[in-house]
Parts: sequence; C-alpha cells; structure tokens
Amino acid sequence: MLFPFGIHAQNAANVLPENNQILDTAKQTDLIDVAKSLFRIKPGKIKEQKGKHVYFSILPIGASVPGGSGRALITSTTAAMYLGPKASTNLSTATFTPYWNLGSRFGIPIRSNVWLPDNKWLIQGDTRFLVYPQYTWGLGNSRSEQDKVLLDYKYIRFYQNALKRIRPYFYAGLGYHLDYRFNIKPENEEIDLANYTGYKYGTGSNSVSSGLSLNLVYDTRSNTINPLPGMYANLVYRINPTLLGSNNTWRSLYLDVRKYISMNKDKPNQQNTLAFWSYLWTVLDSKTPYLDLPSTGWDPYNRSARGIDQNRYRGKSLFYLETEYRRDISRNGLVGFVVFTNVNSVSGSHGLFSSWKPAAGTGIRLKFNKGSNTNIGIDYGMSKGYKSFSFNLGEAF
Repeated sequence: MLFPFGIHAQNAANVLPENNQILDTAKQTDLIDVAKSLFRIKPGKIKEQKGKHVYFSILPIGASVPGGSGRALITSTTAAMYLGPKASTNLSTATFTPYWNLGSRFGIPIRSNVWLPDNKWLIQGDTRFLVYPQYTWGLGNSRSEQDKVLLDYKYIRFYQNALKRIRPYFYAGLGYHLDYRFNIKPENEEIDLANYTGYKYGTGSNSVSSGLSLNLVYDTRSNTINPLPGMYANLVYRINPTLLGSNNTWRSLYLDVRKYISMNKDKPNQQNTLAFWSYLWTVLDSKTPYLDLPSTGWDPYNRSARGIDQNRYRGKSLFYLETEYRRDISRNGLVGFVVFTNVNSVSGSHGLFSSWKPAAGTGIRLKFNKGSNTNIGIDYGMSKGYKSFSFNLGEAF
C-alpha cells in the first residue's frame, strides 16, 4: 500500500483473449428459481465440477409447424456445457427439437455447436429426418398468397463441419453436406411440379445433393444461445459433384454477418442490446435442385424471416436483413422483450434487389436458465397476408 507501482505487458497475437461471457449470475433470477420458491424446494449441497457443469433447458409446447400440417407437439431441449476453462472456452450447445402432430407429420432435428478446450477447434453438426410438408409458390415473388401448392416429401440432412482456429476468433475448415429428399409430390396429384414452378431440376420424385464445403468463421461471441455484444461472420462455399452422388453438379455461396451492440455497458447483467443480422445466399449454377435453392426461413437454423411464411419467396439468390432490439423489463433479468423488423429480396423474373418484402413483430422473453443464459422466446410477427406466433429456446440469432 505504501509503494504503488505499475507493470506493463504485451498480449501476443497468438494468445486467445479471455472469454467475455458474464459468469456472475447471483443477481439474476430464472424460472427454475421461481419454481423452487413456489414449491419450497431446498437444493442440496452442490459439488463443484470445474468446466464440466451441464445446463439443461426443456420446453414442451404445442404450436403450429410449417406447411399446413396444423398444430403439433414440440419438445425443445437444449444442453450447454463448457468443455474447457470458462475463461478461454466458449459454451458448447446441443439442441434436440422433435415435433409430431399425432399423425403422419413429424421431425427429428439435432443440432450441435461444440467448442473444444481453449477454442482450438469448432465442430458443427446438423442432422435431421423430417416428414415435412410445406407450401411453395414457385420462383420469385409474382404469385399471390392464395396461389400456393402444398408439397409433401421426406427429408434427410447430414451436415458436419470441423474448423481449426487460425488466430484468435478466426477459424477455417472443411465440411460434408448431404441433402436427400424423396417421395416428393404435391398434395394435389393433378399438379405437375415442374410446370407449376417453371423449373425442371429437383422437381421429380427425389433429389440428392452431396458435397463438400470450405468454411470460414469469425466469432467473438461466447454464447450462441443468447449472444452478448460481439460479432459473427460465416462464409460457406459448397460444391456438390455427381462424383459424390449428387443428381447434378452445382455450387453455392452463403455469407452470414451478425453484430451485437450493448446500450448499457455499465450494467452487463442487464439486457439492453441492438442486434443486426444480414446474409447473402446464392447458387452459382443453373442445375441446382428446386428445394435446395435459397428460400426464406431456410437459413441453417431456420430462424430467419419471422412474420413471413417459411418458403414464401424462393430464387437463385436471396438477400436478408434483420434488426432487433432486446431489453430486460425486470432488473433480475427474469422478464424481457424484443422488437424486430426484417426484409428480404429474391431473384426471380426480376433482379435480386428489385422487390423487397418486409415483416415486423415483437416478443416476450422469460429467463429459463440463468446458468446458460437461455430464454424462452414467444414472438409474434406479421407481413402482408400473413401472421404467426413462434416459440423458441434461445434467441432467433
């Protein structure tokens, strides 16, 4: 105390900066705390397991699924854990969201985002088996809301990416992608899909796309469930040769950029954030299967275009932009709200940026698990001729 002094040091370029995840949740309250209080549950003594604590969030709900299959039982389960030191390792997540409408419509999707110790590797996975009806309106945006066709098919997806850290926050790697759709048929058997869409590739009874990808990721977020201020960018170049089983050789490019800006840095445990999301998705060849063409709501996590019917606009290129404001209502973080607006444009009979389709909405947030910062999101979105509610564990982006 009597002899103050200063020390200066360098932070080498190849040293990973400390994780900016907020770990102190003592002043926050979640629905688990509320349940313990209501039912007077006294937790037993917790044994600390450094770096291995798993946070589970489970939400069984009834909601509608895309494509006119009516309401369905949806159970969303998210598991999150640190596979390395919290100061230098991001939160790994796995999400399992099966749905069933008590009939012939069901889906089994499993998605994972795994960060190995010290963020040296990022392993991404997306596996789905879906019996998945959806409406389609052909290419572009010239058809009216009523001029739609219900298209039924079965769908198997298997995506796996492995990316290595090149320098702090920047990753590069390769991936394998399989999209296999079979028993493709309009509900109205009198409709010929190729004639209706004016597109002959992938409009038969089955469609196979199997290929490799080059992936680049820049990610300063520490939690993908509920991102804190930071930035994310992802570039995916995919090629699907007939050599790997594709019906036709085709290529695509997907560029995704997100930015999160804190509006009250002096209170890091309170949500007050502006979030921006934009992506450009385009195919580079003319023989891309119809159901693999860029389409609203078909981003990798099916979270875009809230307030617009999934698959409403489809083309060889799609540009998307969304802005959302997130704010806590209660000081303990239990209740919050969001307001959002988005716009998209697809290439069809006209150029890519010739026709903009907007949507807007708002939502309520309930803190489900403060350990993983997982919220229950209840959103209402609307656009011209369409409106919907959506329920999610975690933020839309």
